[in-house]
Amino acid sequence: MLRYLYLVCFILTIGLSFSMAAKHAKIAAPKLVLRNDTTKVQLRAFDKTALKNYSTQPEFKYEGAYKGESAWSLFWRWFWNMVGAILSRGKNASLFALFIQYLFILLGVGALIFLILRLAGVDALNIFRRKPVAANIPYAESLENIHEIDFDADIEKAVAQHNYRFAVRLLYLKCLKQLSDAGQITWELNKTNSTYINELANLEQRIAFNLLTRQFEYIWYGEFIIDGQVFKKVNLLFHDFKATTA
Repeated sequence: MLRYLYLVCFILTIGLSFSMAAKHAKIAAPKLVLRNDTTKVQLRAFDKTALKNYSTQPEFKYEGAYKGESAWSLFWRWFWNMVGAILSRGKNASLFALFIQYLFILLGVGALIFLILRLAGVDALNIFRRKPVAANIPYAESLENIHEIDFDADIEKAVAQHNYRFAVRLLYLKCLKQLSDAGQITWELNKTNSTYINELANLEQRIAFNLLTRQFEYIWYGEFIIDGQVFKKVNLLFHDFKATTA
């Protein structure tokens, strides 16, 4: 009996060995084939001219050393740190911080407006000191005829009376008469200043006259008070423009 049992085990072992060998034979990896790369390689080099041009541009120069914050930046850092320390102690810190922020914005805008007015030759402080003095006009604006006004005499009289706003108006009307006499504009009583600007054919002359018109409108229609020094500067602009109408 044991002899038959051994025989069966031997047969099973032989069969299992053959099945494993066949399985390994089926999953054997394919043989690798070595192929030569025949792709042509194109050698490329950097453009020396382009590199030289880039090296001269400040955007590509990185040797600059960091110099640290300016004194102005350090001051504002210290200031806002101090404000933050004060606000952190109060109950209404956020509201107060918002108020301080908007206060500085308003002060900055006010300083910018004041600078623009000063560059335009306007004494901004006089706007708040007293009400602008009305110009003493000897004739109605709606009836002004540039061909009937004695400009030299009226301008001299206005300057003697320190009525500089009216003197600037006379300078502008005199300029219109000069352009009309030269045939560069067609003067009419009801035309606007912008119309006269657009009638000028010469571009440089148009730009210069546009500047004069803006100065005149700021002083006259804005009712800004000017002094003798400002009037001299405005008078010089009109005098320089007169040479272009000859």
